[in-house]
Amino acid sequence: MITEVLTRYRRCMDGDVDVAAAAGLIGERTRAAFLLALSAAEALPASELAARAEVSAPTASAHLAKLVDGGLVAAEPRGRHRYFRLADPAVADALEALSVIAPTRPVRSLREADRAAGIRAARTCYDHLAGRLGVGLTEALEQRALIARRNGEFVVTERGERELDRLGLDLESLRRGRRAFARACLDWSERRYHLAGALGAAIAGRCFELGWIERRGNGRAVAVTSAGQAELQRRFGLDSDL
Repeated sequence: MITEVLTRYRRCMDGDVDVAAAAGLIGERTRAAFLLALSAAEALPASELAARAEVSAPTASAHLAKLVDGGLVAAEPRGRHRYFRLADPAVADALEALSVIAPTRPVRSLREADRAAGIRAARTCYDHLAGRLGVGLTEALEQRALIARRNGEFVVTERGERELDRLGLDLESLRRGRRAFARACLDWSERRYHLAGALGAAIAGRCFELGWIERRGNGRAVAVTSAGQAELQRRFGLDSDL
């Protein structure tokens, strides 16, 4: 899966792919911190990224320039400032795939322990849900026969078409997009699959719109609201106390 995602970034002259070029960009700690911050589907200014990575403004600018040149990050002007975002959902897919084989960072404080617990409980993986919440919701959709996994991808069943339409999702529009419709993404913390792709993003976005989930702080962690717990259980059979 890692190689499949990284091969979108073609860098070599003989027609094959240069995985090392993309891996080198991701593999530096400051740049990795920037990419993880942006994987919360946010566009952030250089000053905010520098603060999160605890580096100086010139250091941040140098690393952001490399990420932009390498095609992993895109910059967009907003007034007098430039904001940065991931250039493609495939970058977030690569980060999630690398997380499956990455060692766990040691926890050195209660604050870090709380943050780690929150990330594992419920988070966004770019624009879809991951952690126990993402995996639990995916498995609940499967158990209710709304989706089924076939050949490494998810398909929506006839019953699922009706239920997801009631949720307010335009499945035909999602299918017409360039992005993979419903991909199975291996969750690094649960070691089981959650729903990614255009459908996973649409479900997550709808959950935010309906107030079923909300951000915890300014990172990737999310929390299920009391209304969300009731609705996710009623509609999909997801029994969650996250």
